[in-house]
Amino acid sequence: MLQVHRFGVNKFMIAIINYNAGNITSVARALQNIGQEFVVTDNIKKLDAASHVIFPGVGAAGEAMAYLREKKLDTWLKTWLTTGKPLMGICLGTQIILDSSEENKTECIGLVTGSTKRFPDKLTSDGQALKIPHMGWNSVSFRRSHPVFQDISPDAEFYFVHSYYPAPSDERAILGTTDYGMTFCSVLAKENLVAMQFHPEKSGRPGLQILRNFCAWRGNA
Repeated sequence: MLQVHRFGVNKFMIAIINYNAGNITSVARALQNIGQEFVVTDNIKKLDAASHVIFPGVGAAGEAMAYLREKKLDTWLKTWLTTGKPLMGICLGTQIILDSSEENKTECIGLVTGSTKRFPDKLTSDGQALKIPHMGWNSVSFRRSHPVFQDISPDAEFYFVHSYYPAPSDERAILGTTDYGMTFCSVLAKENLVAMQFHPEKSGRPGLQILRNFCAWRGNA
């Protein structure tokens, strides 16, 4: 069902892709918090009309991909990327933009070459065993600047909850990394795509600033 919310401070229309994955409501509330107009939909015509698209989600890769294929949203995302208009992936929406995922041994969308891998079972830090999933606050080390992360303090921490992480084949696609018993890619960036393993919508002020920056970003359009 189409949901439209208008708060009027930004002339751009942000579309949140609804593909039966969890946490979409949290992203919508975060956009409401910053006064951003948005729509939540799986309707391709409505998505086409957007200036920016957010691809969030919490859930299993196999189920998510089945729904995306049923609605032809996997193909649509590939087409959207060619428009130059901004696309943001969050959590599951970051993992399934790669070629494949170890979760459910799933063939994914392939916007970025590489795969999504599961954390090793025996991760440790300073001799202490670490729990999987990685859950809680952690920092990101950025390799270069990016408009979506403008005005974000190097000391900022973000909220993570995941057992899988993106592993792109091309090192140039890695924008930021995080340490959790190992160093893993936590932020991807490629042309008009930016994607993060953490949840900006649950990351307090820094997360809201990321969403503001994204809504103001023009990508390559």
